[in-house]
Amino acid sequence: MNNNFWQEKNVLITGHTGFKGSWLTLWLLMLGAKVNGYSLEVNNEQKFYKDLFLENNQNLKNLSGILNHYEGDINNLNSLKKFVENVNPEIVFHLAAEPLVINSYKDPLKTWNTNVLGSLNLLECLKDINNLCSAVFITTDKVYKNKDWFYGYRENDELGGRDPYSASKAAMEIAISSYRESFCGNNNYQNPNLLIATARAGNVIGGGDWAKDRLVPDIVRSLSLNKNVLLRNPKSIRPWQHVLDPLYGYLSLAKKLYESQFNKKENKKLYASAFNFGPNISSSKTVEELVRKFLTFWDGGYEIDNCVSEYHEANTLNLVSEKATKYLGWRAKWDFEKTIKKTADWYFEVNKGACPFIKCLENIREYNNEAF
Repeated sequence: MNNNFWQEKNVLITGHTGFKGSWLTLWLLMLGAKVNGYSLEVNNEQKFYKDLFLENNQNLKNLSGILNHYEGDINNLNSLKKFVENVNPEIVFHLAAEPLVINSYKDPLKTWNTNVLGSLNLLECLKDINNLCSAVFITTDKVYKNKDWFYGYRENDELGGRDPYSASKAAMEIAISSYRESFCGNNNYQNPNLLIATARAGNVIGGGDWAKDRLVPDIVRSLSLNKNVLLRNPKSIRPWQHVLDPLYGYLSLAKKLYESQFNKKENKKLYASAFNFGPNISSSKTVEELVRKFLTFWDGGYEIDNCVSEYHEANTLNLVSEKATKYLGWRAKWDFEKTIKKTADWYFEVNKGACPFIKCLENIREYNNEAF
């Protein structure tokens, strides 16, 4: 990762206190960026963010970047607009979302409001920005109309979504595309300074995720209490990837998007589009395979929950990321084995008293030092 590009870059991140947001914030601070985070009030659900930036804030002095934390709701247009105007960002990462499938069944309206209207609020704030600005909106691999087959989905495949979460993210993609086509460009009513891309990834794992109803946090909670891991959908196949892989994709896309504005030979529209950031096909494993591999690094057992889930979840999902490889030089660095090893090690060591901040620094430095 090129440190020079990010040095003193003015970056805005929504949802910076979440799992991916916390990792991204730390990485950007290591690269020397000025990070302006916008998120809901930090509570017990943001344990990872608190561990990294509140409990160990002395560690931040050793990083070259600057962190400004602002509490607000992306559903509050006036608050968000004031924040964007004050920051006047060069780079935007939009991660704020209602991220869980099961929660979307329990409160679909909240999911739709946050994922669609919240994103529209941010688009509305950005469309009149005066300085050059590149924005990467994070959606999900679940935006595609899932046919439960093993073939991977490409960026031009049909969007869909059966559950409220997936459908809201697909709708978010459509809304972003509409704003991009309508308000980004050189016509009188358009803004030539703004470029917008979307990034699609999912089933991201790694240290620091403590969310409910997610597989790895559930595994860790059970093992920490010397209990068997209870598997809900053992045969479901997912493209598991370490959190640093898609984050590297987001950073690469944002950088290319921004730099394309200074190079007349670059096709800006190519980068101002959707990109998949999925793992290699060999990382597509069943839930049971993941748990078995995890238990090779942390002793324990598991059992199958034979109760049929009342909520529908897709059985199979894979992405094709050839576009990111060809145009961004990106591909997943860490295979399934290393992803599970690094994830299990992070939780195991932190459970024994290791510092989460230091473990994250070690992971990012190792990732940066490894060649593709």
